[in-house]
Amino acid sequence: MHVMGAEQASNLLWERWAAGRRLAEIPAEMRPVSRADGYAVQAMLERRTAHPLFGWKIAATSTAGQKHINVDGPLAGRLLKERAFESGVTVPFGHNHMRVAEAEFAFRMGRDLTPRWGPITVDEALEATASLHPAIEIPDSRYDDFTVVGAPQLIADNACAHYFVLGSEAPPSWRDLDLAAHPVAGEIVGKVSREGIGSNVLGDPRIALAWLANELSGLGITLRAGQVVTTGTCLVPLEIAPGDHVRMDFGVLGRVECRMSS
Repeated sequence: MHVMGAEQASNLLWERWAAGRRLAEIPAEMRPVSRADGYAVQAMLERRTAHPLFGWKIAATSTAGQKHINVDGPLAGRLLKERAFESGVTVPFGHNHMRVAEAEFAFRMGRDLTPRWGPITVDEALEATASLHPAIEIPDSRYDDFTVVGAPQLIADNACAHYFVLGSEAPPSWRDLDLAAHPVAGEIVGKVSREGIGSNVLGDPRIALAWLANELSGLGITLRAGQVVTTGTCLVPLEIAPGDHVRMDFGVLGRVECRMSS
């Protein structure tokens, strides 16, 4: 994809994100047509932030997530520091179009994983991890209908990233747990509650972490020490409205919560 086209597409999407407005799709003359094109557009986001990248998200790691945005496999997106919060905060509701909150296993990296020819194994990805955290992702899309634009345009639109809430570090014993079998309870306090399980995330959140490391490796990108990788929703997304109190309970791994601004 031509650099000029990628810049134009990035500018268009960023303007819509900043203004809380949407578009039907990226105009044909600058539209990404492959996953690589989509990532070239997405990479321009790093020019918009004054901080090092907070981390990475994975969209569509669950069957429910794939059906939600109509893709057949996961997509990686960037987490911007300006849009990442600690548990207990009030998160702007704004013009959120998707209107859902997701419960996610998030890993903070302890050392770099640099690009290479061969695959990065799950064990290698875990060895490079410093900590595990419960997390909430509040995604959104800059498209009127995110189910019809396809993977390249969704990747360009930062894989539906919007806001992110990171919980406290889980006890080190998380390494001894079977995260695939680990239950998670999510609720919009006083409204709705749902159960989930780690295996909803590509079969295991640890597998999702390795998927992300390999996706970045294939793009020539280093997954850096200190960055957070949030692995995708482990329960059917919870519908949110302004003023809602969102709480996700990961049992022995901890809890994470936020309120949506009214």
